[in-house]
Amino acid sequence: MRWQGQSLGSTDADALAGLEGFGGVVRSVTTPEFAGMTFHEVLCRSALNRVPGASAMPFDWTVNPYRGCSHACVYCFARGTHTYLELDSGRDFDSQVVVKVNVAEVLANELRRGSWGREHVALGTNTDPYQRAEGRYRLMPGVIDALASSGTPFSILTKGTLLRRDLPMLREASTSVAISLAMSIAVFDDALQGSVEPGTPTAQARLETVRAATEAGFRVTVFLMPVLPHLTDSVAALDDALRRIREAGAVRVVYGALHLRPGVKPWFFQWLSQSRPDLMSSYRALYPGAAVNAPKPYRQWLARRIRPLLRHHGLDGRAEEEPVRARPVRAHATALAAASVRTTGPRAEAQPRLF
Repeated sequence: MRWQGQSLGSTDADALAGLEGFGGVVRSVTTPEFAGMTFHEVLCRSALNRVPGASAMPFDWTVNPYRGCSHACVYCFARGTHTYLELDSGRDFDSQVVVKVNVAEVLANELRRGSWGREHVALGTNTDPYQRAEGRYRLMPGVIDALASSGTPFSILTKGTLLRRDLPMLREASTSVAISLAMSIAVFDDALQGSVEPGTPTAQARLETVRAATEAGFRVTVFLMPVLPHLTDSVAALDDALRRIREAGAVRVVYGALHLRPGVKPWFFQWLSQSRPDLMSSYRALYPGAAVNAPKPYRQWLARRIRPLLRHHGLDGRAEEEPVRARPVRAHATALAAASVRTTGPRAEAQPRLF
């Protein structure tokens, strides 16, 4: 999707160099409170994105109010999508954020169509809807209202503590549609977290948001991913993470090993060479050439390590790569609906031997 396909309207004379000729930019904005960042405000033509049928994703529709993300996670799988806008997947992804300022209005119009079947819609699957820019643009309240008013079930995955702002609205909306909330927390060591995902709230701040969402009546899932080989995959690190997740009130964990798509791998390896050069050879062995996923033996080893810990902490959990039965998203949406209201969490099983 190129800039001219993003929006209607005219460009700003002060648009980012190289983008003046594209018809998609309404204006480009820099502000002191977001030093080093530029927001490119666009008027989008569509809000609902259809997931390709061949995708392994357990949903068919997404909405992404933003493209690019100030969270600046060096491992972010979505980095490569910035190249569709003729921006790079490294620094540009972190600092050149596209804002679809009319996304709520466009979405509401699309949801009013007679052909819309009220299928589940996922938010936060590409870039975070509660990144820092949301505090300025406040796009999510309109998106939530459009989905709830149309009777469309939806889920939100975020690393942003700004989710707490909208919990009253989400709680009210959940009385009429199924809503599932998930918080992504990959790194619980503060120093490492500040290095590998420098624009995100701390793990503790996110855990407090999990607690707030739980107290608002939601059964919250935590995405413990990516698990970083040799950095966050020790028994001690995983045990600490799962203990804190359970104490925050979450009832389910989805975990998965790091995967490095083509637009991500160079940026991640650049970070690794500067921050942990001692691990370069190990990572090159795990992710050789064009390899995207950690090798199967590592993923199996990780499953054997984390599953006893999940049982020990009384958490429901599954690996990212475990297929959701009957990909038809309706089955997945049914599961999400079941998770959207407060019920008693899973009982802890007998304590296993930890290894």
